[in-house]
Amino acid sequence: MAPDKKSNGLDNFAFAVDGGEHFCEIPEGKALPREHDRDKLAYCVTDVPPWYLCIILGVQHCLTAFGGIIAIPLILSQGLCLQHDGLTQSHLISTIFFVSGLCTLIQVIFGIRLPILQGGTFTLLAPSMALLSMPEWACPAWTQNATLVNTSSPAFIQVWQSRMQVLQGSIMVGSLFQVLVGFSGLIGLFMRFIGPLTIAPTISLIGLSLYDSAGMNAGNHWGIAAMTTCVIILFSQYLRHIPVSFPTYSKTKKLHASKMYIFQILPVLLGITLSWLICYILTITNVLPADPSQYGYLARTDIKGDVIGSAPWFTFPYPGQWGLPTVSLAGVFGILAGVISSMIESVGDYHACARLSGAPPPPKHAINRGIGMEGLGCLLAGAWGTGNGTTSYSENVGALGITKVGSRSVIVASGFLMVIMGVFGKIGAIFTTIPTPVIGGMFLVMFGVIAAAGVSNLQYADMNSSRNIFIFGFSMFTGLVIPNWIMKNPTAIATGVVVIDQVLQVLLTTSMFVGGFFGFILDNTIPGTKQERGIIAWNKAHEEDSNTTVESDEVYGLPFNLSARLSSLSWVRYIPFCPSHADHSSSAGIPESSNSLDVLKEAAKKDSTHIIASVRL
Repeated sequence: MAPDKKSNGLDNFAFAVDGGEHFCEIPEGKALPREHDRDKLAYCVTDVPPWYLCIILGVQHCLTAFGGIIAIPLILSQGLCLQHDGLTQSHLISTIFFVSGLCTLIQVIFGIRLPILQGGTFTLLAPSMALLSMPEWACPAWTQNATLVNTSSPAFIQVWQSRMQVLQGSIMVGSLFQVLVGFSGLIGLFMRFIGPLTIAPTISLIGLSLYDSAGMNAGNHWGIAAMTTCVIILFSQYLRHIPVSFPTYSKTKKLHASKMYIFQILPVLLGITLSWLICYILTITNVLPADPSQYGYLARTDIKGDVIGSAPWFTFPYPGQWGLPTVSLAGVFGILAGVISSMIESVGDYHACARLSGAPPPPKHAINRGIGMEGLGCLLAGAWGTGNGTTSYSENVGALGITKVGSRSVIVASGFLMVIMGVFGKIGAIFTTIPTPVIGGMFLVMFGVIAAAGVSNLQYADMNSSRNIFIFGFSMFTGLVIPNWIMKNPTAIATGVVVIDQVLQVLLTTSMFVGGFFGFILDNTIPGTKQERGIIAWNKAHEEDSNTTVESDEVYGLPFNLSARLSSLSWVRYIPFCPSHADHSSSAGIPESSNSLDVLKEAAKKDSTHIIASVRL
C-alpha cells in the first residue's frame, strides 16, 4: 500500500542525490528539509534524468518490488508440488522477472504512460491456490517427501506441469475479460457500483486467507522466522527516520557524504538479507541440524546448494515453455474474481502515481488503455507460464514520493533490468536458497499489512453507521467461515454436474470472492446515502479535475507522435482508449496542453487531498 505522503516529512525525503541541478542535499544539522524542498519534485514524469541516475533509481524500484515478485512463485510452488525442486523454482522466478519487466515496458510506453511498475499480484494468487487445493489437483504423497521425489523423472514433471498448464489457461482466458473491460471503456461502469465496503473485505481477506502458508513456512523454525519479522519491523518502523551516510562523488563537492533513509526505502530486502546471512553463518558452523528429520533443518542454506551450480547462466523464457495450456472453467471464474479486484486497485494506483509524479489526473482514455494493457500483461504472464498475472505495484508508486523522481524513464530502466535478470538463470537460483523460515517471517509482515491495508479503506465510509458495521462484519466473517467449511468438506458440493461443482468449489474456497461478493451485494441493496457508504470520498480522487482540465498530450498521448496523426480523424473520438481533442478548442481559460503539466505540478504541491491507493505488496 502506498503510504500517505503528507503525513510525515521523512516519508517525503528519503533519497538524496548529489551532482545535479535538480537535487538538494539534506541540510547539515537538520533532520528535515524545508517544506518547499519536501514538496519539490526532482524530476517530473516527462523529464529524463542522466542515464546513470536512471539505472540507480531503476535498481531501487526493482529491489522495492523484489518482495512481492519473489514471494509469489515460492507460494505457488507448494500448490504445484515443487517444494523439493529448487531448479524449477528458479526457472519460475526467472520467468516472472522477465514477464514483469516486459509488461512494465508495455505499460509505460503504450499503456497508461505513467511511471508505474508491473509485477505479480496476490489477487490472482488466492484463486490459484484455491484451484490447486481441489481434490483432483492435490499433490501426490510421494512428491512431498524429499527422499522419494526424483525431480528429473517424467512422472514428476508431468505432475507439476499439468497443474501449471491449467493455471496458464485459466489466467489467459480470465485476462481477456480485463482486456475487454479496459479497451471498451467499461471500467467506469464497474467503478460506479464499487466502494470501500466492497474493497475492504476483498483485500483484507487476501492477506487473512494466506495465514496457513505463512504459518507453515515460519513453523519450520520459529526462532529464525521471529528474528526475520523483528528485523523487518525494526527497520520499517523504528529506524525508518534515521538517515545513513554514504560516500558519494560530485564535480562540485568531490568525495563527500550524503544521507539516505535506507531503512525506510528497503526494509524488507534488508531484513531478508540479514536473516539469510545469519542462517548461512549458522549453517557453516553446524549450529543448525544437518539431519533432515530434526527440527530446524529447513533453516539451513545448503539444502538447495546444488541449484546454483546446476542452473544455467543464461535462460530465455518463452510462451508455452511448460507445455500447451489447458482451460478449467472453475479456474477461469476464480481468476475473474481476482482480475476484477486487481482492476479496481490499479485505478487508484494510476491517480496516486499521477499525483506523485507531477502529472495531471489521468483522463478516461488513459485509464481505459492502462487497464487494457494490464489485461494484455496478464495474458502474456499466462502464456509464459508464471502461474500468475501482472498488476500495478503500489509500493513502487510510494517510492516515487520517497525519491521525488517521477520520471517514467526510470521505470523504463527498471523494466529493462528485470528483463535482464530474467535472462540470467543464476539470479533466480540464488533466491531459491532463502530458507523457508526466513520466507515465513517475511510473510507474517507482508500478509498482515495486506489485511490491515484492506481495512484502512473503511476510513472513507461512516463506520459509526450500524449499516456499514453489519456489512463489513458479515462480509469478513462469511469470507472466513464458508471457505474453511468447504475445505474441510470437499464433497459437500454435489449438484450432479461436475463442471458446476468445480466452479462452486473454487469460488467458495476463495475468501476474497466470498467476502467481496457479500460486500458488493449488501452495499448496493441495503439503503444508505452515498456519503454514508463512502462513495463520495472514495470517488473523489478518481474524478477530481478530470472533467475540467485539458490533459497533457506529452504525458498521456500515444507514443511516436501517434496522437497528432490520429487527431485529424473524426472517428478516433469514439475509440475509448484513444485521446480525443474535441474539447480542446472550446476550453476557455484553460492553459494549452503543453503548459498544463507545469500548472498542475504547481497545483499538486498545494493539494492535500487523500489518494486512494491499492494494497498489494
